[in-house]
Amino acid sequence: MVDFTKVKLGKQTAHHDPRVPLLSKYTATLPEPPAAKSYDSKITNLGMMLNDKLGDCTCAAVGHCVQQWTAEAQGKQQIIPDPDILKLYEIVGHYNPDNPKSDRGAVEINVLNYWLANPVDGNQLSAFCAIEPQNLQGIKDAVYIFGNCYIGLQMPLSAQGQTVWTVPAGGPTGQGAPGSWGGHAVPIVAYDARGLTCITWGEYIRMTWQFWNAYCDEAYGLLSPDWVKAGKCPAGFNWQQLETDMGDLKSAFPKGQPLAA
Repeated sequence: MVDFTKVKLGKQTAHHDPRVPLLSKYTATLPEPPAAKSYDSKITNLGMMLNDKLGDCTCAAVGHCVQQWTAEAQGKQQIIPDPDILKLYEIVGHYNPDNPKSDRGAVEINVLNYWLANPVDGNQLSAFCAIEPQNLQGIKDAVYIFGNCYIGLQMPLSAQGQTVWTVPAGGPTGQGAPGSWGGHAVPIVAYDARGLTCITWGEYIRMTWQFWNAYCDEAYGLLSPDWVKAGKCPAGFNWQQLETDMGDLKSAFPKGQPLAA
């Protein structure tokens, strides 16, 4: 097990962009998602993606999403090299390797906005949508539809000693207070009746639904062209409309040179 007292956090305070559509707009007429879904069986060699040394969790989560999508949809996972994860962090987090004080993390929406306009290591983000806070079915929908869900957590100190992230018996106060440890970004890759599974610090970590409800402060469904091409989106989900709805936003987001493929 990773020593959580020695790893890095790095999700800055959540910023919500009202221009980003809600997932519920596209799921209102869909059947309920399955009671359990898992997309964590084909990934190997998860890796830290520098998150043991830097507060680049928002970028490491991007890397793990790509790794999972390609493993599931292409049958061969793509692992983004650490130098390209670092380059992404330098851009979205304004990190300067020559200035340790600049290692201050990044804002999730900034990471997604940049990725929408700039493929990371050749991997495009076609669109993304936001999930209503504490919408349990929305998280399930996102994992079922997109393969994962990119979320932000206000981590409590109490989680440092846990093998399964849970709300302490005394509730979300004191050592269990939201954000008492810091902000963290992770992809959710599985869920069932008892909780969810995320990827972080080179491991799969389980969290209870109560933990997610108490500490998650932002969540996004991410549309990958690999997922669409492989026919992984469930029937009835209008991913074309989601892409169309993101068109104007994509043109408004900052553009730059794609990271080296």
